[in-house]
Amino acid sequence: MRFDIISCQPDLLESPFSHSILKRAQQKGLVEVHIHDLRKYAVNKHGQIDDYAFGGGAGMVMMIEPIDKCISELQAERSYDAIIYMTPDGQTLNQTIANQFSLLRNVIILCGHYKGVDERVRQRFVTHEISIGDYVLSGGELGAAVLADAIIRIIPGVLNDESSALTDSFQDGLLAPPVYTRPAEYKGMKVPDILLSGDLPKVEAWRFEKAVERTRQRRPDLLDE
Repeated sequence: MRFDIISCQPDLLESPFSHSILKRAQQKGLVEVHIHDLRKYAVNKHGQIDDYAFGGGAGMVMMIEPIDKCISELQAERSYDAIIYMTPDGQTLNQTIANQFSLLRNVIILCGHYKGVDERVRQRFVTHEISIGDYVLSGGELGAAVLADAIIRIIPGVLNDESSALTDSFQDGLLAPPVYTRPAEYKGMKVPDILLSGDLPKVEAWRFEKAVERTRQRRPDLLDE
């Protein structure tokens, strides 16, 4: 899977893709991540990519021309399954969306900044608009990294144990159950006996029960859905 991420602050995206699972996914050849500096497509020698909003008001707006140049250049090289715009007023990211995107081959992620992009960008190019929550960040870069991480980790072959992603919270509509590891007892706190029993069917039944219990306590809305 290939990600082309368009940003006016590309340095913000270097670290997330240079470590841990995202780095290994690229080393395995399962994922390509290309970050494009929008200022290379600026409208003048001063690197301008934004301007004042028509009608007045505070804040600057990202111009359509640099974005058009960048996206058009990418589309001339390959076809894209989705052009995703990171914006607070987009659809809230969830596991179902991440699962769906993981089936795609080529994706562009456009990072908003300032007061956002000229509305014509959204009308002409964008196929999906995604938010990572009901709050506003300084730009879409951190949101783009979150989205990419959520997608990449469930691509087959990325995790050493592929079943791990299938047991994450939200994959079955429930939060994940409690987990424990060695030692079996620490300062008087013991691991539940059932997990030490070796009886796999009973262990799985316990985990399901605890997943439902935790979901009911913390996210009852998921059970309503």
